Amino acid sequence: MNNRKVRVRFAPSPTGGLHLGGVRTVLFNYLFAKHHKGEFVLRIEDTDQTRYVPGAEEYINECLRWCGLEPDESPEKGGPYEPYRQSERKALYRQYAEQLVAAGHAYYAFDTPEELDAFREKYKSPENPSPQYDHRTRSKMRNSLNMTDAELKALLDAQTPHVIRIKMPENETLVFNDMIRGEVSFNTGLVDDKVLLKADGMPTYHLAVVVDDYLMKITHAFRGEEWLPSAPVHILLWKYLGWESEMPEWAHLPLILKPDGNGKLSKRDGDRLGFPVYAMNWKDPKTQELTKGFRELGFLPEAFINMLVMLGWNDGTEQEIFSMEELIEKFSMDRVHKSGAKFDFEKAKWFNHQYIHHKDNQSLATLLQPMLAEKDVHADLGFIATVAGLVKERLYVLSEFWDHSFFFFQRPSTHDTGAVAPKWNADKEKFFTTWLPKLDKLPKQPSAADLEASFKELATEMGIKVGELQLPFRIMLTGGKFGPPVFDIAATLGVTETQKRIAIGVDVYKKAVEAASQS
Repeated sequence: MNNRKVRVRFAPSPTGGLHLGGVRTVLFNYLFAKHHKGEFVLRIEDTDQTRYVPGAEEYINECLRWCGLEPDESPEKGGPYEPYRQSERKALYRQYAEQLVAAGHAYYAFDTPEELDAFREKYKSPENPSPQYDHRTRSKMRNSLNMTDAELKALLDAQTPHVIRIKMPENETLVFNDMIRGEVSFNTGLVDDKVLLKADGMPTYHLAVVVDDYLMKITHAFRGEEWLPSAPVHILLWKYLGWESEMPEWAHLPLILKPDGNGKLSKRDGDRLGFPVYAMNWKDPKTQELTKGFRELGFLPEAFINMLVMLGWNDGTEQEIFSMEELIEKFSMDRVHKSGAKFDFEKAKWFNHQYIHHKDNQSLATLLQPMLAEKDVHADLGFIATVAGLVKERLYVLSEFWDHSFFFFQRPSTHDTGAVAPKWNADKEKFFTTWLPKLDKLPKQPSAADLEASFKELATEMGIKVGELQLPFRIMLTGGKFGPPVFDIAATLGVTETQKRIAIGVDVYKKAVEAASQS
């Protein structure tokens, strides 16, 4: 195994949105492959056509593109082991299922859905509420283990619907090494006879994953720990098909847990607690239900990746911020934790805040421009970049940009005069009406320093404290007691717009004072 080129795969089912746990599985696969100069394969496991959702495969591709985790081989890109959709590989699987039957490791089962329901009802008990089709019950069912050759041939010749099931040993101990958990053992007598080939000729996950991993020369199989109970079936299939020496090394990744640590994080938890659990927005084509994603909330992909990698891995130091290049260099499976990782949305936003703060303003502007367009605000990238530079320290997600910057793109429709009107007087009004024409003498696009110097010079001449003038000025520009440094705001707006807002503001304060005196 050590001499083989590393090949890993992510094999999702196209059934809906991509949970952040799925993206983390992609990430660990990707980092491991790139660290070892290997290849990362995307394979679509669409064998269950009843659960197939139109658009889900395209959604998966877009998610991986956004995250910067593009595969080396995929249905979209092709590759030496195509096709990469299991539905297009249907003809491959039956021969291996039949090979297992011929070797006595699998059998034909002709039980109808009604007979299976009756079986479960008959053998259900308080101690065993969900009876399994296994070594204890298979002798009571309608399968080839209980038929003569002639009876079996007649059913097959008549094309009677059937499945092929693995024949699990009654009492064997299977042991394998998990790259995260170390030695893991199972008793085969506790595992049911899983269906390998369905009545429609499509394989189940159990057969398809083994056949495809073998044919695609996968060297390492990383998946969520919820697949651990299926490991005995897969290990036996590798053995029974004669491929045991080429079986990939296994790693079952820890779960991403709810914030309280009580169980696996689900979409329902995100809905309940007010945060996304999908990488991107997903709209169910049947119900039209929209599930929000990290991308649309305003997460940068680099931050999303950095946050995900820290859910269950660290490099052994206190470092938390990693570039992709650093992650590829440092990643190893022996630093992946065995226990689940609690998802902390506040920590996720902290990661995003770090990346927004350090991202160049022009790149931010490119991301923000479509968000502004949705509000029917059409500004050029240069202006948006300037504004982004002033407010980005306050942003935890990009969708907060508008709340911190709307006054750059439109004049305030209201003014919070409550804190200013009681202290407004003729001297302050005179200051602003005097300053208005003085602004014309400044450069057309003055700097914040130019504006501040002019402002302070006039205040000194008139004997008014600068501090008493800055809040009224801020409210004239923004409508409230918020925003970046006030002279930065004015410099960004420019002289003409600043003058218009001062004129409006003076009038607003006069009316507020008049209204207060009449009441």
